[in-house]
Amino acid sequence: MFMPAFFDNSTVIQVQQASDIVDLISEHVSLNKKGREMVGLCPFHEDHRPSLYVNPVKQIFKCFACGAGGDVLKFVQMRENLTFPQAIERLAERAGIKLKPARSLRGHAQEIPADVDPNRLAKANAWAAKLFQKNLADEQKGKSARTYLNKRQITADSIKKWQIGLALSNDDLLSSAKAQNVPIDLLVKAGLVTGTDTGTSGDKFVNRLMFPITDPTARVIGFGGRTLDDKGAKYINSPTTILFDKSNSLYALDQARQQIVATETAIAVEGYTDCIMAHQFGFTNVVATMGTSFTAGQGRILRRYAKKIVLLFDSDTAGLEAANRALEVCLLQHVDIKLASVPQGKDPCDFLLAAGKEQFQKLMDNATDVFEFKWNRLKENLSTSETFVDNKTAVEEFLQTIAAAIRSGNLAAIDRGLIVNRLSKIIGLDTKHINAELDKKLKRTEKIATYSVENQKVVSIDLGQGLLATAQREILEVLLNEPKLFQTVKRKITPKSFDVPTLSQIAAVLFETLTAEPAPSLAAVLAKAESVEVGRCIVALAQAGEEKGNYQSRLTGALEVMQRYQAQKKTSQIKTVEDQREFLRRICESACKKNPHNMGMT
Repeated sequence: MFMPAFFDNSTVIQVQQASDIVDLISEHVSLNKKGREMVGLCPFHEDHRPSLYVNPVKQIFKCFACGAGGDVLKFVQMRENLTFPQAIERLAERAGIKLKPARSLRGHAQEIPADVDPNRLAKANAWAAKLFQKNLADEQKGKSARTYLNKRQITADSIKKWQIGLALSNDDLLSSAKAQNVPIDLLVKAGLVTGTDTGTSGDKFVNRLMFPITDPTARVIGFGGRTLDDKGAKYINSPTTILFDKSNSLYALDQARQQIVATETAIAVEGYTDCIMAHQFGFTNVVATMGTSFTAGQGRILRRYAKKIVLLFDSDTAGLEAANRALEVCLLQHVDIKLASVPQGKDPCDFLLAAGKEQFQKLMDNATDVFEFKWNRLKENLSTSETFVDNKTAVEEFLQTIAAAIRSGNLAAIDRGLIVNRLSKIIGLDTKHINAELDKKLKRTEKIATYSVENQKVVSIDLGQGLLATAQREILEVLLNEPKLFQTVKRKITPKSFDVPTLSQIAAVLFETLTAEPAPSLAAVLAKAESVEVGRCIVALAQAGEEKGNYQSRLTGALEVMQRYQAQKKTSQIKTVEDQREFLRRICESACKKNPHNMGMT
């Protein structure tokens, strides 16, 4: 049983202050300036309108849709599913701060189990990446792999930039780990070593060119490996781990995100070498789906950075089918989507090498609009199909795309009318029947979209009901905005006076902070709150208090409610719920007569 780790407050503050919240959140979300704040799409729920606000002065974030909020530590906790100590370690590593070993409450060195510590898993991946790079650089061991890279015209600078490496045969990784005392269980959990009930069975990647996959903060979260001896699949990826999920990851996002934000456009290709070659030619807003179909998760990620996505797929049948599926995904993600395909059956890497930068740019400039692509596909299907069933399937597929476009706001009413009229002439069906079928599909699309939003896990927190709970909230709202009034508060009540559990936790944090520091920042208060939920409530209370103002008068009324209630409770005059309600009603009437500002507490 492990005791919870902790760091002293000065260490927490040091890590917090070394991590600018705008810089940190910009690694995950595209932010735009709006007044004194920055706004972007919230990564914690299905956000279609920018509802995440980041305050660079207060160093806090707040989503006005799902309620998420806090400081840099809370953002990392939520975004990467970390504990409070793990978030401190994560941000310290990012800022280059060396931490003293965490200590448990018993004074012993804290050891966090590997299966719940993404930081240790990331370090294991980083160690493996360096070993693979060393193998590739070895004069003898890496000779054939370097010959392959040279043949593909991947430069030495690109090899270094993308940390390309080589996995050898004969369990090289496993034996190196044992020699260097790298925990084997970490390598198993990272998917680098295959494991069984009786122990390890060997390296997962054997005789493969290795492409490290990084997250937006440049941590190595997984690997892709290309075979060099044609044994097994051409490409294999790391399995799903606590760090890596292929359907929710994009290769090169950390390298491409700044240019994506600058151009408001992301180009998505399928393969590692396609992506690397595009960057070599100056197209630094290119990412790769790592050989998989474009997923809804990948669409959500790119939507945070880009307003437009260009899908660049091979021109063969498989590539066109993959593009067709991807278009549906992007439409439902509320992004402008276009399609480009490489001619003559080439992949993007080969096309760039053969045709050059200008021709590649023309492909992007002439990318096909989603509706044009779908329309041409429909006409082609109708002209080649010979059965009623085939015709019906083709039309239904087209209408499903139109429904998705309407739902996402990518198709105006007038465009719908024009499309329906053109379709009516082609298939000889009355527009009334086409519109009826389209409405059915639109309702189905709306239900799917509503379901996906409703199933986001936004936790509701009970802050109590009634006048007494309101008084407790008022006191915290005031102190978070006007800390100098703490001198008045501490003479009359303590954190134990707060009987709503969450408010009691916040009061304990706030009273402790104000005792040590007369005028702390909101970020300093948040640094003492380990719980994500408590952090969210602190931000919400601070904002509510700022909007209401009238700090002195509101505090006076709230303190009167709490003091009189506590006094009566001590003399046992409040025995039932009915007695409590009547007593609080009398206090409220008295407080409101003395000060009209207290009317908000009724």
